[in-house]
Amino acid sequence: MTTSTALFTPTGYAALACAYPALPCGLNHGLVGHPLLTRAALEELAASLPASHVEHSIGDVPVNQDPSATQVMPMTPADVVRTIDTNRCWMVMKKVEHLPAYARLLDALLADIADLVTPLTGPIVRPESFVFLSAPNSVTPFHMDPEHNILLQIEGRKTMNVYPADSTEMVPQEAHEAFHRGAHRNLVHRDAFEAQARPFAMQPGDAVYVPVKAPHWVQNGPEVSISFSVTWRSRLSDGEARLHLVNHQLRKLGLQPALPGHSPLADQAKVSAHRGFKAVTHGIKRALGKQPDRTAY
Repeated sequence: MTTSTALFTPTGYAALACAYPALPCGLNHGLVGHPLLTRAALEELAASLPASHVEHSIGDVPVNQDPSATQVMPMTPADVVRTIDTNRCWMVMKKVEHLPAYARLLDALLADIADLVTPLTGPIVRPESFVFLSAPNSVTPFHMDPEHNILLQIEGRKTMNVYPADSTEMVPQEAHEAFHRGAHRNLVHRDAFEAQARPFAMQPGDAVYVPVKAPHWVQNGPEVSISFSVTWRSRLSDGEARLHLVNHQLRKLGLQPALPGHSPLADQAKVSAHRGFKAVTHGIKRALGKQPDRTAY
């Protein structure tokens, strides 16, 4: 295994080596002040991205925000960036690696950790990067994401509260299954969950690794926050998603599938069957000149 380059510090790299892939951990990075992540650069980025790659809304919301009640300010993405000090917004610019300069930055960050993660979870696939811009005191509601994720703090302060990825109390199996069929990422938060929270107080130069589908929410500090998120999928995350999709189908047949992890051999058989089925159906679609559907996992 190689050692870290300058993008992640050796201390942070060592912490990730101990935690990955199941546990969250704090890291350190060297991207503060990077020219692609200044406010001026982000205003230009926001103006250049397609509308489907930008999401913004009012950011002073409860941890249990109902996604159907989200309010959007009537502003262009570039205007959201320009007025972020006072507009009360939360914003994410998605898949920014479609721009070559950001793709090179994403590639460099993932190259920094590839020798660490690949032996544990398989090759890095579907790498993506996101930029988060948050007005003072805004909240990112309680939710989960389907990828391995490292969030790097560039400007401002925030606290990321991360919860166990394997808690069936926070995320029942039916919720996992619905998530992989397209349900919204937001989850229901209860005060009783707080005993299991692991808070990471972040300032510029800090980063947090969030395991696949570990529930989390974020409280921004009293100033504007800029964060850069590096995400990827793996054979582990792909298998986890396929397992929930198979369990959903079994549930539709009136069966009660065992919880993931209860029977590793059965889990492996379900995942293998799903991969085989999808390979056949995708092959048929290609033969017919159709584009296979991109899976939700």
